[in-house]
Amino acid sequence: MLGQRDQAVPESVKKVGAVQKSRVRERAPDWGRRCVLPGTPLLLCCYLAYLALGTSVFQALESGSTPVSEEAPQQAKWALLHNYTCLDSAALDSLIRAIIWEHRRGVIFPSNTTSMGRWELAGSFFFSVSTITTIGYGNLSPHTMGARLFCIFFAFLGIPLNLVLLNRLGRLMLSWVQRWAQWLGGAQKDQNRARWFVGSCAFLSGLLLFFLLPPLLFTHMEGWSYEEGFYYSFITLSTVGFGDYVIGMNPDRRYPVWYKNVVSMWILFGMAWVALIINLVISVMECSTVLCPCSQGYPRRTGDPLTISSPTDQK
Repeated sequence: MLGQRDQAVPESVKKVGAVQKSRVRERAPDWGRRCVLPGTPLLLCCYLAYLALGTSVFQALESGSTPVSEEAPQQAKWALLHNYTCLDSAALDSLIRAIIWEHRRGVIFPSNTTSMGRWELAGSFFFSVSTITTIGYGNLSPHTMGARLFCIFFAFLGIPLNLVLLNRLGRLMLSWVQRWAQWLGGAQKDQNRARWFVGSCAFLSGLLLFFLLPPLLFTHMEGWSYEEGFYYSFITLSTVGFGDYVIGMNPDRRYPVWYKNVVSMWILFGMAWVALIINLVISVMECSTVLCPCSQGYPRRTGDPLTISSPTDQK
């Protein structure tokens, strides 16, 4: 009897352990399941709605405060010109510094205004885009305390939203390229050649759409040279944003309303394409044995968990 009890106990323990392991295996996929994000169109609508919220708030907080400070620099300018009929270097330098200082504060002089106000609807929308995309040209910044506090909150939530949308758009572009490569490879029965062909076409089309054609628009609208437009395109899409070239700032030109809105959409999709290209370059550099000698002992990442084989396993 004692021997039968000793044999029965391990069998029951084994059954309980097997049931627990099966439950763990069933729950394991649920534990590793990620939160499902909304679809790309819905995410894009949320992104545009968030930009519309920032545009309306910035316009309401900043548009009413700018005209108050216009009279002081305007009176000082005319007083200085009235007292100094022939300006010397010091007076001229003081005048230039005052104008630059007021321009950085967002003051619009009545005799030197553009068709697109700095805190109008289009200007506020473009400022919201440059804020959450972390471009930050520096030509315009909020100077009221309410707008500054809202800018902190707006950027704190907007930057992660922008990164999620860029990641989603980059994956969407990559999936299109992969589907095209699979379809072309199945037709020609050569996957490697189809992959290289589709990748080259995607790279050249993105280069044409985001870098080579937009400078023509900037040349027509801004009066820049093609080289200056190409320089502005790269500095903008790479989020460097020096601020030496900014659209819609020439006082001698009339800009349509759609101009900055179209450029904002170009910035969004262009940044997604540039991020995709940068990720591909990083993956190539990481897999290169010349730039990274430590990658010789590691297999390439193909989407599966990284496994390292020991010398005994290789034998």
